[in-house]
Amino acid sequence: MQKVAIITDSLAGLTRELVESYGIGIVPIRLVIRGKVYRDLIDITPSEAYQFLAQDPENFNTSPSSPGHYLEAFREASLKAKNILCITISSGLSTGYNMARLAKEQAEAELPGVSVEVIDSRNVTAAEGFIALAAARAAADGHELAEVVKAAERVRDKVTFIAVLETMQHVYRTGRIPKVASQVGSMLHIRPILTISGGLIHLKGVVRNREHGIDRILQELRERVGQRPVHVAVMHADVPDEAKKLKERIAAEFNCAELWITEFSPVMGYATGQGTLGFAFYPDD
Repeated sequence: MQKVAIITDSLAGLTRELVESYGIGIVPIRLVIRGKVYRDLIDITPSEAYQFLAQDPENFNTSPSSPGHYLEAFREASLKAKNILCITISSGLSTGYNMARLAKEQAEAELPGVSVEVIDSRNVTAAEGFIALAAARAAADGHELAEVVKAAERVRDKVTFIAVLETMQHVYRTGRIPKVASQVGSMLHIRPILTISGGLIHLKGVVRNREHGIDRILQELRERVGQRPVHVAVMHADVPDEAKKLKERIAAEFNCAELWITEFSPVMGYATGQGTLGFAFYPDD
């Protein structure tokens, strides 16, 4: 039996290969499409979800996980380890952290001898995924729970993401831009650049076309990391060919400690729309 089991949510953008390799438990966020509930990555693929979003955006919604969903994940993890670390989406963006905390109380009453820790990633997308991955790697090396938590927190302090959206049509759903501004921006074909800091999504700027947007976010990466080794996860919302091109460019221009591609969860795509392209990253010290 391993010492520590790691759990995160489907917004973390970890690839199936990484999840299986490190045995990371995933709590799927719920999508509500035309009144039917789907579990993200289980009942519906990102491509299928984006098709629904394009066809009928007004009948496409999301539903946060409940304490029961997290408790189910804790029960399963307790079969593998007596210590569980759950890493959630930023508490500034979702109720996931609070739901996991409630589930922790229930789990510790129901599962004697099992210790559960819940930490707020203050992130989302593959930026959250990198935090969970750091924890999983520390757990795989045999570290105790306290050291696994520290490994996650070290990455949390320096990881972020930046992405350029193809449209402003849905971005008002982030709460960062008024709906009327989102509609006007969509008509003018303005593409916003979003990032995260302090656990909240922020508008970094706007561009008029994807090419300028890609140049802008790569310049941000260059300014933040220089020639230091950098961990990068390229993210896309149903534009795999564009993601591959971006990955190739990053591989050529930066000193990558690791570099992989993942799909942007349609739960986030609900607010960003199809065509979103960007990356999560953090430099090595």
